[in-house]
Amino acid sequence: MSERGRVGPVARALGFAGLLPQAAAVVWMIMGEPDAWLIVTVYALVILSFLGGMWWALAMRAGAAQPVLVGISVVPSLAAAGFAIAAAVTWDSGWVLVAIGVAILLTLLVDRWFARNGIAPEGWMALRVPLSIGLGGLTIVAGALAG
Repeated sequence: MSERGRVGPVARALGFAGLLPQAAAVVWMIMGEPDAWLIVTVYALVILSFLGGMWWALAMRAGAAQPVLVGISVVPSLAAAGFAIAAAVTWDSGWVLVAIGVAILLTLLVDRWFARNGIAPEGWMALRVPLSIGLGGLTIVAGALAG
């Protein structure tokens, strides 16, 4: 195993298990539960903020790039706070959910940078791509259902 580490099978399994709450909430929306959009919103915002925390940890290994990367790593939490305020102020969940889903998809650009520069563990993108597409896609679907 390299010094970078590797995404192991337990991390992979738990990562994919993390899609289950969002999928269940979207199904609940389809079944007509009027408040399920709130669960979808909160869960997506928690995970978006969590992604920034992962980047912060990876940035600690980035050497000279660390100051820029820790700056980038706070963006998901700040965006999550902004989306939460937007949802509360407008009480229009459809466009907010779509925006959150797009933000989750865009996190792949930073994940790719970490992987290409040898900072992320081996197998990082093989894990991050399906998880970001899964969560981002489910959140966008929820936005379409809510709007």
